[in-house]
Amino acid sequence: MQRKLVYSLSAILLLAVSLMAITLGAGYHPALGLDLRGGISVTLRPVTGQAFDKSSLDLAVERIRERVDSFGVGEPEILRQDDAIVVNLPGVNDQQQAIDLVNVTGKVYLRPVIGCANPVTTTPVTSIVGTATTTAGTGTTAVANTTVINLPTATTGATALDGGTPTSGTPGPARRVNSVPPTTDPASTTTSEVTATPFVGGTAPTDTASSDTVVATGETSTTVAGATTTTGLPFSDPAATQVLPTRDGGRCQVGPSGGTGEVFVRDSAAPRIIGGGWGVTVDLKSGGSGEGVWNALAKECFNGTATCPSKQLAIELDGQIQSAPTVNAENFTGSVQITGSFTKNEATKLAQVMNSGALPITLQAEAVQTVSATLGKDSLRAALIAGAIGVALVLAFMFAYYRRVAVVVLLGLCVSGTLIYSITSFISRFYNGVLSLAGVAGLIVSIGVTIDSYVVFFERLKDEIHAGRSIRNSAQRGFKAAFHTILVADSVSLIGAAVLWYLSVGAVRGFAFYLGLSTLIDVFVAYFFTRPAVLLLARSKFMSGKKIMGIKTSVDANQALGATS
Repeated sequence: MQRKLVYSLSAILLLAVSLMAITLGAGYHPALGLDLRGGISVTLRPVTGQAFDKSSLDLAVERIRERVDSFGVGEPEILRQDDAIVVNLPGVNDQQQAIDLVNVTGKVYLRPVIGCANPVTTTPVTSIVGTATTTAGTGTTAVANTTVINLPTATTGATALDGGTPTSGTPGPARRVNSVPPTTDPASTTTSEVTATPFVGGTAPTDTASSDTVVATGETSTTVAGATTTTGLPFSDPAATQVLPTRDGGRCQVGPSGGTGEVFVRDSAAPRIIGGGWGVTVDLKSGGSGEGVWNALAKECFNGTATCPSKQLAIELDGQIQSAPTVNAENFTGSVQITGSFTKNEATKLAQVMNSGALPITLQAEAVQTVSATLGKDSLRAALIAGAIGVALVLAFMFAYYRRVAVVVLLGLCVSGTLIYSITSFISRFYNGVLSLAGVAGLIVSIGVTIDSYVVFFERLKDEIHAGRSIRNSAQRGFKAAFHTILVADSVSLIGAAVLWYLSVGAVRGFAFYLGLSTLIDVFVAYFFTRPAVLLLARSKFMSGKKIMGIKTSVDANQALGATS
C-alpha cells in the first residue's frame, strides 16, 4: 500500500517537473490575447441586403485566417458571432493595416493561366471506359458525351497543384474530369503532351523556397510588430494580369478574369469518390450566365490562345489559386467532375470554395477598435497582483486554521500551477490558443474550486479524528468519503464551464475554458497528489503525536494500527 502511494506521488511530481522543463527549455509560454498584449480588433459584417449563407461566412473566416497568418501576425483570434466576424490582431498598431489584412471579398474568379514559375507537364488520359473517337490531327482523344480535364502532374523541379504529390523524373498518372458518363466502349485512344508556358514579360523564379524577396504583381509586404518583414497573399485584381500563389506554395501568372464562381449552381459542389479517388462534382447554371461563360473560357484554354497559352483555367479565391486544371475539351453540359490526387479534406475544401463562389459574400468593416499595449500590460500586471494577493491570503488562512497539514495545500497549488502553465503554453504553441484577461480571471476563480477540495478533505479528516480514530485510519476513511464530494462539486463546475463555453464566444469562452481546465486538473491532483501526500504524512512522525488542526493525535494508536496492518 505504501509503495503504491510513493509511486503515485513520485509520478505526478515527475510529470509536473518534466512538463515545466520541456516548456522552459523549448521557450514556450502562454500567448497573450488582445486585451493583455494590445493591438486592433476589427468587426466585419456582410453588406446590408446581401444574400449569403453560413458556409460563405465559414469560408470567409478561413480565408481571413490564412491571410493574417501569411503576414506573420502572432496568435490572431478570429471568431464568428452569428453574422459578424470579429478579428483580434495582437501586436498590430495601424488601423488601415488591420483593415487591409482582413480584406477578403469571398469572390471566386475564373482566370486563364498564362504560365507557372516552374513548367508543369501533363499527360492526357490514354483511355476512358466508354466510346471514344480520335480527332484527326489533334493528337488528343475525344469521348462521346464526355468532357475531360487533366490536372497537372509535377515533374522534377515543378510544383504539384490541387493536392498532388511532387514527383521526380517522369510525369505521374493522368487525372481527369467527366461531366457526363460515357455511354459506349472506347474505339481508339492516343496521347499527347502539353507543357505550361513560362512567365511572360519577366524572369520567373525557379525556386519559390529560395525566392522570398520576389513580390508578385499586386502583392503587398508589411511589417508587423514583433515579426520580420513578410510577404503575404496578394490582393486580387480580376481586371489585371497578376502572379498569384497556389495553395501548395507555387506561383502562376494569370490573366484577367473571364467569369466568377456564379457560373456554378449554388450548393451543388460536393466531394465524392470518382474513378477510385476523391473528386468534386459541380453543376453549371444553364444559359449564358452559366454554361456560356464557362464554355467561353474553356474554349480559349482548349485552343491554347494567346490569353490562355498554358491551356489551364485557374479557380482563384482572394488572391490564391485553389485549382488550375488543364482543359482538353471546349464544351461542357450540365455538370463538371474534377478528379485528381485529392485527399478527402482537399476535395471537401475545393467543393466549399466552389459553393461559396456561387453565392459570394461581401464584408465591410463595422467597427475598428484599438487596444494600446500599455493598457494591456497594466491589465496583466493588475491581474497577476490580484491573483498573487488572493493566493497569499488563502494560504495564510489555511495555515492558520489547519496548521502543519496546510503544507500539502501549498505543494498541491505548486503542482497545479505548474501543470496549468505548461498545458496553457502547449495550447498556445500548437493550437493557436491565447490567454486573455477573462482567461486569467477563470484561473483565479479556479483557485477557489481547488481550495474547496482541500477544505472538504480536511474537514472530513477532522471529523474522523474527533470520532476517536487514529490519524492514519482517519486519513484513509476521510479521503474515500471526501473524494466523492469533490467529484460531485467539480462535476457541477465542469458542467457550468462546458455550457458557458458552448453558448458563448470571445473572452467569455476563454473564461469558461480555463475554469474547466483548472477544475479537471483539480480532480487529477486531488487523487494523485493530495491523497498519497496526506496518507504518507499520516504514517510519518511529522503528524504522529502532534496537534493536527488543533487536535492531538495518539502515538500509541498509530503504532498499534501500523503493527496490525
